[in-house]
Amino acid sequence: MLKVTVSLIKADVGSLAGHHIVHPKQIEAARENLKLAAETGLILDFYVFNCGDDLELLMTHTKGEDNPEIHGLAWNTFKMVTDNVSKPMKLYAAGQDLLSDAFSGNVRGLGPGVAEMEFEERPSEPIIVFAADKTEPGAFNLPLFRVFADPFNTAGLVIDPRLHKGFSFTVLDVLEGLRVTLNCPEEMYDLLALLGTTGRYVIHKIHSREGLIAASCSTTRLSLIAGRYVGKDDPVCIVRTQSGLPAVGEVLEAFSFPHLVAGWMRGSHYGPLMPVSLRDAKCTRFDGPPRIVALGFQLNNGKLIGPADLFDDPAFEYTRMKVMEIADYMRRHGPFMPARLGPDEMEYTTLPQVLEKLKDRFEKVK
Repeated sequence: MLKVTVSLIKADVGSLAGHHIVHPKQIEAARENLKLAAETGLILDFYVFNCGDDLELLMTHTKGEDNPEIHGLAWNTFKMVTDNVSKPMKLYAAGQDLLSDAFSGNVRGLGPGVAEMEFEERPSEPIIVFAADKTEPGAFNLPLFRVFADPFNTAGLVIDPRLHKGFSFTVLDVLEGLRVTLNCPEEMYDLLALLGTTGRYVIHKIHSREGLIAASCSTTRLSLIAGRYVGKDDPVCIVRTQSGLPAVGEVLEAFSFPHLVAGWMRGSHYGPLMPVSLRDAKCTRFDGPPRIVALGFQLNNGKLIGPADLFDDPAFEYTRMKVMEIADYMRRHGPFMPARLGPDEMEYTTLPQVLEKLKDRFEKVK
């Protein structure tokens, strides 16, 4: 069986009408660059799309994870789109996620978000790629926990003997740069103790207890890299499905609940995560609500068959209606918590600049 690597690398390199949507010319330029890479044999296949103002590069190859050539291809593509399309067109925040002028062999830590996994193709290899806009990596904590550890979401954990053993979660502490692997179901409560703190502990990888890689998520926190707010992290995720892993329907089911995620306007607010089709992957109201798309592919010797636009389905209309109800409720709080993030998160926004001018007006109270 072919050992293939799936790499999903994204960046905000400028957008049309504020933080709204990627321009078609940006997607066209990225496609041309990846087409050349496929023709030279650097990659096996690719698919370029967007979620809101983020340009998403999905690539398959045989070079493994964290490969300098693949990461260099993504970096150069983002730079090319920025310099040749975004800046000449004066698109908003051109090159926003490119936090360095020089590529150092890996895009991790330079701004773009990365989700990658390497595996041997099964006789049938269905995968789902997720891309979110106006939120942070911790947005995947709740739905992925439900997919891989909650039997009320994933019936296979109870009735499928291959899923019954459970899954291992590798979790990153993005503040301290630490990681830990916890097994479910036996360490479920310990896992939940971490995952509930979505701004600090984020899921990086999930494996079956049989050793199959099941999911991979980006973990980039832009504000922690730059030390200030430069845009929300807008995470991506790859999930393998079926044949010893949760079914496609079980994976999607976890997104039928519009849970609250950090992000929205200026990355400073909580809002409900809305599952949408590619055509609706554009943020408007209060720069939101936060969106997520899901594209289904079959892998065939590294070639991408698809995609199926999985959230383009009336079955998610009720979820989207609930999103707007929740969005309206949260917006009525205005600048007050809990609609606005807590003080720790606000340290990386523009709020400290406002507070700075008031600091000398505070008086000591006896």
